Amino acid sequence: MEITGSLRSILARKGPEVWTIQPGATVFDALQLMADRDVGALAVVDGGAVAGIFSERDYARKVALLGKSSKETLIWEVMTSPPVCVGPDGRVDDCMRLMTDKRTRHVLVMAAGALAGMVSIGDLVNWTISAQQEAIGQLSSYISGDYSS
Repeated sequence: MEITGSLRSILARKGPEVWTIQPGATVFDALQLMADRDVGALAVVDGGAVAGIFSERDYARKVALLGKSSKETLIWEVMTSPPVCVGPDGRVDDCMRLMTDKRTRHVLVMAAGALAGMVSIGDLVNWTISAQQEAIGQLSSYISGDYSS
């Protein structure tokens, strides 16, 4: 495992499943789905096409702070559009940099124009930690002369 691996590696580990919601759904419905699935963001899909992304940050800044009702506000009114997207062959470190530059915690992974997955900053950090631990283990084995690993 390289420390600068691809997003495809992360999706292979976590799976490509992405929870989605339609733009006409209510924010309350989105929050309920996010709580049920223990996720921080949903891809907003309209007729099979990605229209945006709705995250906890969208709720906090565009609904709660503005005193809007989550049961009356529709997703299309507060979603982030266009969403930040990357390809599956993008590198983990480049994606981390993009997330930092765009101030986002979730990006959609698109392949051939279709939604292939979603990665969070937590996914990238966990993958990086695992890759570093593996590299340290390999270096320790090399230094100690144990080449069987």
